[in-house]
Amino acid sequence: MGIDAYNQQNAMTDDPYMLILKLYEGLLKYLSFAKSAIEEGDIEKKFKYINKSIAIFDELRNVLDYDGGDVAYYLDGLYLYQIETLFGAGINNNLTAIDQVMKVVKGLIEAWKEETGL
Repeated sequence: MGIDAYNQQNAMTDDPYMLILKLYEGLLKYLSFAKSAIEEGDIEKKFKYINKSIAIFDELRNVLDYDGGDVAYYLDGLYLYQIETLFGAGINNNLTAIDQVMKVVKGLIEAWKEETGL
């Protein structure tokens, strides 16, 4: 779905660490679009961008390395919680919930950059 188009646009990088960073950045972009759609009352666009965001979280869950220890299990739970939050935000037009997910993603970006040196 959305992830395929996003991957095609960013296929120029073979670096898996950079790809994860791009996915996080894509989340911020789609979440900001979803917020705008809610503010504008555009139901179709709201669900389009919430669904794209959920698809990215699903992809992030799919690439977790459970052999690496507890971090993968923690991230899986964190991603699942964000997906649940986005479902609720879409149904209830909850901008605060989307802001909370964006805050989590910004924290993930900072941690990822620190961990990978990007």
